[in-house]
Amino acid sequence: MKIIPSSLFPSSSISVVVPVFRSEKTLEELVKRLSSTLSSLTSQYEIILVNDGSPDKSWEIIKRLSREQSHVFGINLSRNFGQHNALLAGIKAAQFDFIVTLDDDLQNPPEEIPTLISKISEGYDVVYGVARNRKDSLFRKWASFGTRLALSSIAGASAARYASSYRIFNAKMKKAFESFGGGYLSIDALLGWGTTSFGHVLVSHEARKEGESNYKFGKLLLHSITMLTGYSIIPLRMASIVGLGFLGFGFLVLAWVIGRFIINGGSVPGFPFLASIVTLFSGAQLFSLGIIGEYIGRMHFRVMDRPTYIVSDTTQKKLGMMNEQAFG
Repeated sequence: MKIIPSSLFPSSSISVVVPVFRSEKTLEELVKRLSSTLSSLTSQYEIILVNDGSPDKSWEIIKRLSREQSHVFGINLSRNFGQHNALLAGIKAAQFDFIVTLDDDLQNPPEEIPTLISKISEGYDVVYGVARNRKDSLFRKWASFGTRLALSSIAGASAARYASSYRIFNAKMKKAFESFGGGYLSIDALLGWGTTSFGHVLVSHEARKEGESNYKFGKLLLHSITMLTGYSIIPLRMASIVGLGFLGFGFLVLAWVIGRFIINGGSVPGFPFLASIVTLFSGAQLFSLGIIGEYIGRMHFRVMDRPTYIVSDTTQKKLGMMNEQAFG
Protein backbone atom coordinates (compact mmCIF):
# COMPACT_ATOMS: atom_id res chain seq x y z
CA MET A 1 0.00 0.00 0.00
CA LYS A 2 1.30 3.43 -0.92
CA ILE A 3 1.72 5.69 2.11
CA ILE A 4 1.37 9.44 1.64
CA PRO A 5 4.11 11.52 3.30
CA SER A 6 2.76 13.77 6.03
CA SER A 7 4.03 16.81 4.11
CA LEU A 8 1.52 16.04 1.36
CA PHE A 9 -1.40 15.50 3.72
CA PRO A 10 -0.86 17.69 6.77
CA SER A 11 -3.45 17.69 9.56
CA SER A 12 -6.23 16.71 7.16
CA SER A 13 -9.20 14.45 7.73
CA ILE A 14 -11.12 12.12 5.44
CA SER A 15 -14.76 11.13 5.06
CA VAL A 16 -15.48 8.07 2.93
CA VAL A 17 -19.01 7.73 1.55
CA VAL A 18 -20.25 4.39 0.23
CA PRO A 19 -23.73 3.87 -1.28
CA VAL A 20 -24.90 0.40 -0.30
CA PHE A 21 -27.28 -1.85 -2.22
CA ARG A 22 -27.40 -5.65 -1.97
CA SER A 23 -23.95 -5.75 -0.37
CA GLU A 24 -24.35 -7.97 2.68
CA LYS A 25 -21.50 -10.23 1.49
CA THR A 26 -18.92 -7.49 0.86
CA LEU A 27 -19.52 -4.90 3.58
CA GLU A 28 -17.38 -6.42 6.31
CA GLU A 29 -14.33 -6.84 4.09
CA LEU A 30 -14.84 -3.35 2.63
CA VAL A 31 -14.95 -1.68 6.05
CA LYS A 32 -11.95 -3.71 7.26
CA ARG A 33 -9.83 -2.64 4.28
CA LEU A 34 -11.01 0.97 4.49
CA SER A 35 -10.20 1.18 8.18
CA SER A 36 -6.73 -0.26 7.64
CA THR A 37 -5.97 2.20 4.83
CA LEU A 38 -7.42 5.30 6.47
CA SER A 39 -5.83 4.71 9.88
CA SER A 40 -2.41 4.76 8.21
CA LEU A 41 -3.14 8.20 6.75
CA THR A 42 -4.85 10.16 9.50
CA SER A 43 -6.38 9.79 12.94
CA GLN A 44 -9.46 11.74 11.83
CA TYR A 45 -11.59 9.71 9.46
CA GLU A 46 -15.09 8.34 9.13
CA ILE A 47 -16.79 5.74 6.96
CA ILE A 48 -20.37 6.64 6.02
CA LEU A 49 -22.43 3.71 4.71
CA VAL A 50 -25.71 4.76 3.07
CA ASN A 51 -28.17 1.92 2.72
CA ASP A 52 -30.20 2.65 -0.42
CA GLY A 53 -33.24 0.52 0.36
CA SER A 54 -31.40 -2.82 0.16
CA PRO A 55 -33.77 -5.81 0.30
CA ASP A 56 -31.09 -7.98 1.93
CA LYS A 57 -29.44 -7.73 5.37
CA SER A 58 -27.15 -4.83 4.48
CA TRP A 59 -28.70 -2.47 7.05
CA GLU A 60 -28.40 -5.00 9.87
CA ILE A 61 -24.70 -5.44 9.05
CA ILE A 62 -24.19 -1.66 8.90
CA LYS A 63 -25.75 -1.26 12.35
CA ARG A 64 -23.51 -3.96 13.78
CA LEU A 65 -20.37 -2.48 12.20
CA SER A 66 -21.32 0.92 13.59
CA ARG A 67 -21.67 -0.51 17.11
CA GLU A 68 -18.32 -2.26 16.84
CA GLN A 69 -16.35 0.61 15.27
CA SER A 70 -16.83 4.23 16.30
CA HIS A 71 -15.66 5.63 12.95
CA VAL A 72 -18.42 3.79 11.03
CA PHE A 73 -21.66 5.70 10.58
CA GLY A 74 -24.80 4.33 8.90
CA ILE A 75 -27.67 6.08 7.13
CA ASN A 76 -30.77 4.14 6.12
CA LEU A 77 -32.95 5.58 3.34
CA SER A 78 -36.66 4.87 3.42
CA ARG A 79 -36.54 3.21 -0.02
CA ASN A 80 -34.30 2.88 -3.06
CA PHE A 81 -33.59 6.40 -4.36
CA GLY A 82 -30.66 5.56 -6.62
CA GLN A 83 -26.89 5.60 -6.26
CA HIS A 84 -26.34 9.34 -6.72
CA ASN A 85 -29.14 10.27 -4.32
CA ALA A 86 -27.64 7.96 -1.71
CA LEU A 87 -24.26 9.56 -2.32
CA LEU A 88 -25.77 13.00 -1.74
CA ALA A 89 -27.15 11.85 1.62
CA GLY A 90 -23.71 10.67 2.68
CA ILE A 91 -21.90 13.73 1.33
CA LYS A 92 -24.18 16.07 3.27
CA ALA A 93 -23.47 14.07 6.43
CA ALA A 94 -19.69 14.14 5.91
CA GLN A 95 -17.83 16.46 8.27
CA PHE A 96 -14.15 16.18 7.31
CA ASP A 97 -11.75 18.00 4.93
CA PHE A 98 -11.76 15.56 2.02
CA ILE A 99 -14.57 13.32 0.80
CA VAL A 100 -13.89 10.01 -0.96
CA THR A 101 -16.65 8.06 -2.69
CA LEU A 102 -16.41 4.50 -3.91
CA ASP A 103 -18.63 1.54 -4.74
CA ASP A 104 -19.59 -1.18 -2.30
CA ASP A 105 -18.61 -4.14 -4.49
CA LEU A 106 -14.82 -4.05 -3.80
CA GLN A 107 -14.04 -3.31 -7.44
CA ASN A 108 -12.60 0.03 -6.22
CA PRO A 109 -9.70 -1.09 -3.99
CA PRO A 110 -9.63 0.98 -0.76
CA GLU A 111 -5.82 0.67 -0.86
CA GLU A 112 -5.80 3.15 -3.77
CA ILE A 113 -7.09 6.02 -1.60
CA PRO A 114 -3.52 7.24 -0.94
CA THR A 115 -3.05 7.50 -4.72
CA LEU A 116 -6.09 9.78 -4.95
CA ILE A 117 -4.87 11.87 -2.03
CA SER A 118 -1.44 12.26 -3.59
CA LYS A 119 -3.04 13.64 -6.77
CA ILE A 120 -5.49 16.02 -5.08
CA SER A 121 -2.58 17.35 -3.00
CA GLU A 122 -1.35 18.93 -6.24
CA GLY A 123 -4.16 21.49 -5.92
CA TYR A 124 -7.14 19.97 -7.72
CA ASP A 125 -10.69 20.30 -6.39
CA VAL A 126 -11.81 16.94 -7.75
CA VAL A 127 -9.77 13.86 -8.66
CA TYR A 128 -11.13 10.71 -10.31
CA GLY A 129 -9.61 7.26 -10.04
CA VAL A 130 -9.47 5.87 -13.57
CA ALA A 131 -9.22 2.10 -13.84
CA ARG A 132 -6.14 0.77 -15.61
CA ASN A 133 -8.00 -2.27 -16.88
CA ARG A 134 -11.71 -2.31 -16.15
CA LYS A 135 -13.17 -5.73 -15.38
CA ASP A 136 -16.41 -4.98 -17.22
CA SER A 137 -18.20 -6.24 -20.31
CA LEU A 138 -17.76 -4.50 -23.65
CA PHE A 139 -21.30 -3.06 -23.55
CA ARG A 140 -20.71 -1.73 -20.02
CA LYS A 141 -17.45 -0.07 -21.12
CA TRP A 142 -19.15 1.65 -24.07
CA ALA A 143 -22.06 2.80 -21.93
CA SER A 144 -19.64 4.19 -19.31
CA PHE A 145 -17.75 6.01 -22.06
CA GLY A 146 -21.00 7.62 -23.24
CA THR A 147 -21.77 8.75 -19.70
CA ARG A 148 -18.34 10.33 -19.30
CA LEU A 149 -18.64 12.03 -22.69
CA ALA A 150 -21.98 13.53 -21.65
CA LEU A 151 -20.46 14.77 -18.41
CA SER A 152 -17.52 16.31 -20.26
CA SER A 153 -19.89 18.33 -22.43
CA ILE A 154 -21.78 19.53 -19.34
CA ALA A 155 -18.85 20.37 -17.09
CA GLY A 156 -16.84 22.07 -19.81
CA ALA A 157 -13.67 20.40 -18.56
CA SER A 158 -11.87 17.78 -20.61
CA ALA A 159 -10.75 15.92 -17.45
CA ALA A 160 -14.42 15.27 -16.61
CA ARG A 161 -14.48 12.60 -19.30
CA TYR A 162 -12.44 10.47 -16.89
CA ALA A 163 -15.29 10.55 -14.36
CA SER A 164 -15.83 7.44 -12.27
CA SER A 165 -17.52 6.43 -9.05
CA TYR A 166 -14.08 6.36 -7.38
CA ARG A 167 -13.43 10.02 -6.63
CA ILE A 168 -12.06 12.41 -4.03
CA PHE A 169 -12.94 16.07 -3.67
CA ASN A 170 -12.43 18.94 -1.29
CA ALA A 171 -15.25 19.31 1.23
CA LYS A 172 -15.75 22.92 0.13
CA MET A 173 -17.32 21.46 -3.03
CA LYS A 174 -20.37 20.60 -0.92
CA LYS A 175 -21.53 24.16 -1.64
CA ALA A 176 -22.38 22.98 -5.17
CA PHE A 177 -25.04 20.70 -3.64
CA GLU A 178 -26.65 23.02 -1.11
CA SER A 179 -29.34 24.55 -3.32
CA PHE A 180 -30.10 21.45 -5.38
CA GLY A 181 -33.55 19.93 -5.02
CA GLY A 182 -35.68 17.41 -6.83
CA GLY A 183 -34.79 14.25 -8.72
CA TYR A 184 -32.54 13.47 -11.69
CA LEU A 185 -29.40 13.91 -9.66
CA SER A 186 -25.83 13.51 -10.92
CA ILE A 187 -23.04 14.12 -8.40
CA ASP A 188 -20.51 14.57 -11.20
CA ALA A 189 -22.64 17.18 -12.97
CA LEU A 190 -23.02 19.10 -9.70
CA LEU A 191 -19.26 18.96 -9.16
CA GLY A 192 -18.91 20.32 -12.69
CA TRP A 193 -21.07 23.28 -11.68
CA GLY A 194 -18.77 24.02 -8.77
CA THR A 195 -15.35 23.82 -10.42
CA THR A 196 -13.32 23.12 -13.55
CA SER A 197 -10.31 21.95 -11.54
CA PHE A 198 -10.49 18.23 -12.30
CA GLY A 199 -7.68 15.72 -12.18
CA HIS A 200 -7.41 12.00 -12.70
CA VAL A 201 -5.02 9.23 -11.76
CA LEU A 202 -4.75 5.58 -12.74
CA VAL A 203 -5.87 3.07 -10.11
CA SER A 204 -6.47 -0.67 -9.95
CA HIS A 205 -9.87 -2.13 -10.71
CA GLU A 206 -10.67 -5.55 -9.31
CA ALA A 207 -13.11 -8.13 -10.60
CA ARG A 208 -16.49 -8.28 -8.87
CA LYS A 209 -16.46 -10.88 -6.09
CA GLU A 210 -20.19 -11.14 -5.43
CA GLY A 211 -23.35 -10.62 -7.49
CA GLU A 212 -23.56 -8.48 -10.60
CA SER A 213 -23.62 -4.76 -11.35
CA ASN A 214 -26.92 -2.89 -11.00
CA TYR A 215 -25.70 -0.44 -13.66
CA LYS A 216 -26.22 -2.27 -16.92
CA PHE A 217 -26.05 -0.81 -20.43
CA GLY A 218 -29.64 0.48 -20.47
CA LYS A 219 -29.38 2.12 -17.06
CA LEU A 220 -26.11 3.84 -17.96
CA LEU A 221 -27.66 5.06 -21.21
CA LEU A 222 -30.60 6.53 -19.30
CA HIS A 223 -28.16 8.14 -16.87
CA SER A 224 -26.39 9.82 -19.81
CA ILE A 225 -29.72 11.13 -21.13
CA THR A 226 -30.59 12.36 -17.62
CA MET A 227 -27.34 14.29 -17.35
CA LEU A 228 -27.73 15.87 -20.78
CA THR A 229 -31.36 16.90 -20.37
CA GLY A 230 -31.12 17.70 -16.66
CA TYR A 231 -27.98 19.84 -16.66
CA SER A 232 -27.56 21.31 -20.15
CA ILE A 233 -29.48 22.60 -23.18
CA ILE A 234 -27.35 20.67 -25.67
CA PRO A 235 -30.25 18.35 -26.68
CA LEU A 236 -32.49 21.38 -27.36
CA ARG A 237 -29.81 22.83 -29.59
CA MET A 238 -29.52 19.47 -31.33
CA ALA A 239 -33.28 19.52 -31.95
CA SER A 240 -32.97 23.02 -33.41
CA ILE A 241 -30.13 21.90 -35.68
CA VAL A 242 -32.11 18.86 -36.82
CA GLY A 243 -35.12 21.10 -37.51
CA LEU A 244 -33.02 23.54 -39.53
CA GLY A 245 -31.42 20.67 -41.41
CA PHE A 246 -34.75 19.22 -42.45
CA LEU A 247 -36.04 22.68 -43.31
CA GLY A 248 -33.11 23.09 -45.70
CA PHE A 249 -33.76 19.62 -47.08
CA GLY A 250 -37.40 20.54 -47.63
CA PHE A 251 -36.40 23.61 -49.63
CA LEU A 252 -34.10 21.47 -51.79
CA VAL A 253 -36.92 19.00 -52.45
CA LEU A 254 -39.25 21.91 -53.33
CA ALA A 255 -36.64 23.35 -55.72
CA TRP A 256 -36.26 19.94 -57.34
CA VAL A 257 -40.01 19.54 -57.79
CA ILE A 258 -40.36 23.04 -59.28
CA GLY A 259 -37.31 22.56 -61.51
CA ARG A 260 -38.61 19.21 -62.75
CA PHE A 261 -41.98 20.79 -63.50
CA ILE A 262 -40.38 23.65 -65.47
CA ILE A 263 -37.97 21.41 -67.41
CA ASN A 264 -40.12 18.34 -68.03
CA GLY A 265 -43.56 19.84 -67.67
CA GLY A 266 -44.68 17.34 -65.07
CA SER A 267 -44.52 16.66 -61.33
CA VAL A 268 -42.42 14.05 -59.55
CA PRO A 269 -44.13 10.66 -59.96
CA GLY A 270 -44.51 7.97 -57.38
CA PHE A 271 -46.11 7.51 -53.98
CA PRO A 272 -42.91 6.00 -52.40
CA PHE A 273 -41.10 9.31 -52.84
CA LEU A 274 -43.87 11.24 -51.07
CA ALA A 275 -44.14 8.64 -48.29
CA SER A 276 -40.39 8.77 -47.67
CA ILE A 277 -40.42 12.55 -47.37
CA VAL A 278 -43.38 12.49 -44.96
CA THR A 279 -41.68 9.80 -42.85
CA LEU A 280 -38.45 11.79 -42.62
CA PHE A 281 -40.20 14.96 -41.51
CA SER A 282 -42.45 13.11 -39.07
CA GLY A 283 -39.44 11.41 -37.50
CA ALA A 284 -37.67 14.75 -37.09
CA GLN A 285 -40.75 16.27 -35.45
CA LEU A 286 -41.19 13.37 -33.04
CA PHE A 287 -37.49 13.47 -32.15
CA SER A 288 -37.73 17.18 -31.33
CA LEU A 289 -40.97 16.71 -29.37
CA GLY A 290 -39.37 13.89 -27.39
CA ILE A 291 -36.48 16.12 -26.33
CA ILE A 292 -38.86 18.93 -25.37
CA GLY A 293 -40.93 16.39 -23.45
CA GLU A 294 -37.86 15.33 -21.44
CA TYR A 295 -37.33 18.93 -20.33
CA ILE A 296 -41.01 19.45 -19.54
CA GLY A 297 -41.01 16.24 -17.46
CA ARG A 298 -38.05 17.45 -15.43
CA MET A 299 -39.73 20.81 -14.88
CA HIS A 300 -42.85 18.97 -13.73
CA PHE A 301 -40.96 16.95 -11.10
CA ARG A 302 -39.02 20.01 -9.94
CA VAL A 303 -42.31 21.88 -9.42
CA MET A 304 -43.60 18.92 -7.39
CA ASP A 305 -40.60 19.50 -5.08
CA ARG A 306 -40.14 15.81 -4.33
CA PRO A 307 -37.43 15.00 -1.78
CA THR A 308 -34.09 13.93 -3.20
CA TYR A 309 -34.00 11.26 -0.52
CA ILE A 310 -35.63 10.52 2.84
CA VAL A 311 -33.64 9.24 5.82
CA SER A 312 -35.60 6.76 7.90
CA ASP A 313 -32.88 5.85 10.40
CA THR A 314 -29.26 6.44 11.38
CA THR A 315 -26.91 4.42 13.54
CA GLN A 316 -25.98 7.37 15.77
CA LYS A 317 -26.47 11.10 16.09
CA LYS A 318 -23.76 13.33 14.73
CA LEU A 319 -23.05 17.03 15.04
CA GLY A 320 -23.74 18.69 11.70
CA MET A 321 -25.84 15.79 10.45
CA MET A 322 -28.46 16.65 7.84
CA ASN A 323 -32.10 16.95 8.91
CA GLU A 324 -33.92 13.65 9.08
CA GLN A 325 -36.42 14.62 6.41
CA ALA A 326 -33.45 15.34 4.09
CA PHE A 327 -35.10 17.37 1.38
CA GLY A 328 -32.31 17.92 -1.16
